[in-house]
Amino acid sequence: MKNDMGGSDIIKCRPAAPDDAAAICQAERETSRTPGLLISTADELSEQDFRKKITWLTEAGIYAVAEIGNEAVGHASLEPMPLQAMSHVFSLTVVVHPGYTGRGIGSALMAHVLTWAEGNPLVEKVELRVRESNVVARRLYARFGFVEEGRFERRIKLGDGTYVADISMARFL
Repeated sequence: MKNDMGGSDIIKCRPAAPDDAAAICQAERETSRTPGLLISTADELSEQDFRKKITWLTEAGIYAVAEIGNEAVGHASLEPMPLQAMSHVFSLTVVVHPGYTGRGIGSALMAHVLTWAEGNPLVEKVELRVRESNVVARRLYARFGFVEEGRFERRIKLGDGTYVADISMARFL
């Protein structure tokens, strides 16, 4: 896949495996250091939790890794909501690993997981939350048909004591 920057990096998306947990955890720890991107702080992220989620989503949803060459450069997941009345709704998470933004990785991951969702009769709605300050991600989601459903004002308190709104977006399949 040609990237958005005019380069020729080939981005491949594949199912995540439990052995990817360490790289995914490290990437999220690094990403969490930039205020307003992830809600979790580095000390709240554990390799064991990622390993469990990858294993669980092998059956219940999808967890994907984007690679350039043999290097993980991003990951995404779709997981079903836990209650039966909301089991048709899947929650989306997309993370482009630090140092790899602007190369089309987010788009490749979005296309991959949404193709899976469109082929899965259990998925009727995909939801996500994104910080108001993450304009690049909001633009990406809008390009894939997501619309804003609501705002949670002052939901995220950053380390410096300032607040950021969380925006709820969704796409119906």
